[in-house]
Amino acid sequence: MKNNFRSDCPIACTLDILGDKWSLLIIRDMLVQGKKTFKDFSNSSEKIAPGILSSRLKWLEENELLTKRKLPDNNKENIYLLTEKGIAIAPIITEIVLWSSENLQLQNGVSAMIQDKSAFTEGIQNKYRQIVRSLLG
Repeated sequence: MKNNFRSDCPIACTLDILGDKWSLLIIRDMLVQGKKTFKDFSNSSEKIAPGILSSRLKWLEENELLTKRKLPDNNKENIYLLTEKGIAIAPIITEIVLWSSENLQLQNGVSAMIQDKSAFTEGIQNKYRQIVRSLLG
């Protein structure tokens, strides 16, 4: 893992890893939509360029938020899976969704859907872990 942080501030250190335009969206796609292949990410509505996507996936892997591996029954295609460190970002994503819903009003009713933040976040995390277990056997 790279430790070239610009300061000892926890916020600055986190932004050094997750503060670009794409990393949280990639993690969101993995956690919420179960995306796992380069093609899956390329088909996201935000339209990340292939070179940037490749760079971000490598960066997230270097910082131990995800791993790259082959499917047990398909050695041709790479899949990307979140590590426990990556899954632990779910509460941050939940908070961003809530903040956006309440302050930017882009998605009406999202905050009403999330009555219990902890239960909602744990549900996302557990569902993702279940997807990984089913993939890896």
